[in-house]
Amino acid sequence: METIYDFTLPKGYIDASGEVHKHGRMRLATAGDEISATRDPRVLANPSYLTIVILSKVVTELEGLDAVTATTIEKLFTADLAYLQDMYQRINDVEPPTMTCVCPDCGKTFEVPLNFTQEG
Repeated sequence: METIYDFTLPKGYIDASGEVHKHGRMRLATAGDEISATRDPRVLANPSYLTIVILSKVVTELEGLDAVTATTIEKLFTADLAYLQDMYQRINDVEPPTMTCVCPDCGKTFEVPLNFTQEG
């Protein structure tokens, strides 16, 4: 199973010296990543900061940088942030699970979303 994915940012992170960093790596998220991110004081003060904290945990490399921090992610162009958010969702299979069903009357096949949190 692949757990680390390479990426190339559309615009790139520009550091303090003006150098552009585009190539990096992202790993699969763990339950611990998401739990610790929800407890982060910055997220508690501003829930929309959750994306920044989670991405700073799973983006393991950005070429030429010693570390990727929440401040690094904050300074990305919006196109790069959107790119990383989309990649995060794709590699972590954030789509809700579905089940293929067949209509007993007409025989048509269709997908039904599964909801494991429904009661009764």
